Amino acid sequence: MILFLLLPFLAIGYLAWHIWVMLPVHAWLKGLVIAVGVLSFVMLFLNFRRAFDSMPLSVARWAYEIGTSSLFVLLYLVMIFLVLDLGRLARLVPKSWLYQNGYTAIGILVLMVGVFVYGSLNYNNKVRVALDLKSEKALAKAYKIVMASDLHIGYHNPRKELARWVDMMNAENPDFILIAGDIIDGSMRPVLEERMAQEFRRLKAPVYACLGNHEFYAGVPEAQQFYKDAGIHLLVDEATVIDSSIVIIGRDDRTNMRRKPIKELVKVQSPYTIVLDHQPYNLDRAEAAGVDFQLSGHTHRGQVWPISWITDRIYECSWGSHQRGKTQYYVSSGIGIWGGKFRIGTQSEYVVATLQQEK
Repeated sequence: MILFLLLPFLAIGYLAWHIWVMLPVHAWLKGLVIAVGVLSFVMLFLNFRRAFDSMPLSVARWAYEIGTSSLFVLLYLVMIFLVLDLGRLARLVPKSWLYQNGYTAIGILVLMVGVFVYGSLNYNNKVRVALDLKSEKALAKAYKIVMASDLHIGYHNPRKELARWVDMMNAENPDFILIAGDIIDGSMRPVLEERMAQEFRRLKAPVYACLGNHEFYAGVPEAQQFYKDAGIHLLVDEATVIDSSIVIIGRDDRTNMRRKPIKELVKVQSPYTIVLDHQPYNLDRAEAAGVDFQLSGHTHRGQVWPISWITDRIYECSWGSHQRGKTQYYVSSGIGIWGGKFRIGTQSEYVVATLQQEK
C-alpha cells in the first residue's frame, strides 16, 4: 500500500526531471511548466477531501476536471518517457532526443493532444449494446430492458449530460430500467444544486437500482433520499416482483461487509431472477444460488488502456457478457465515468436487453 501511494510521486519526479532536461527554454519557464503539472495533480487529492464543495459550482467543475484528468495525463507521459528511455538503452533512440530538444517536446505534445482528444470523443460516443436473454421459466410476455451502470453524476457529469442519457433511455421505450450502482459520483452538492432528481423523473419506465461504492462515499442516507426524490426504486438486500414472472433483487454494495449473502435473497423455485450487484466479485455464488441473470458494473474496464489489461486479470469478467452454468452475467463498463472524461481502448455504453421465454 505504501508503494502504491508513493508511485504517483515517483512518477511526478521522473517526469519533472525529463521535462527539465528536455525543454530548450529558460529555467523559469521549465519551472513554471513543472509547477502547473504538480498543482494539477494536487487538485486530485483536494477532490478526495471534498475541498471543491466550498467553491462556486463552475469553478469546482473545472478544478475536478483538471485534477482527475491529471492522473491519466501522468500515466501516458510516464509511458511515453519509459519507451524513450528503453529505446535509448537499446540504442534505438539517440541521446539527443531527450536533451534540450524542442522537436521531441513538440512531438510528445502533439501525440498527447491527439490521444486525449480521441479519448474525449470516444467517451462522448455512447455505445448501444444489444443483449438477448432467454428464460427457461414462464414469462408473462417478452420484455425490453434498458440497463446501465456507473453514471457518476456530479461535477463532471452535470444535469445537461444526464438529460441526454434520459432521452436515450426513453427512446428505447423499455418495460423497465435497471441501474447497477454508482449513480452518484461522490459529492451530493452538485447533484442537489442542479436538482438532478427532476431528470430521473422524466424516465417513462420504472427504474430499479442498487447501491454502489460511490454512494457510500457520498453518504448512504443522503443517496437514499435522492433516489426517493428521483422516483428510483432502490433495492438494498431486498427484492421486488414484476408481473409475477420476474424477481429483481438489489444487493447492498460489498462495501457493507454485513450485507446479506446472495443465497439468503434468492427463493427456491422463484420466477426468473435478476440480481443487481455493483461489484462483480464471487460470480460463482450467484450461480450456486440459482440466479438467472446478474447485472454489474464498477470496473469501467479500467477506463483507459493499459489499465483495462489489469481489470481483465483482476476480475473473472471485467466487461461484457459471461456465462456460468445456467447463470448469465453482464458487466457494464458504464455509461458515465469517474474522473477525466476519456475512454481509450474502452467504451461508454448502455445495454438494451430483450428477455423472452425459450420456445
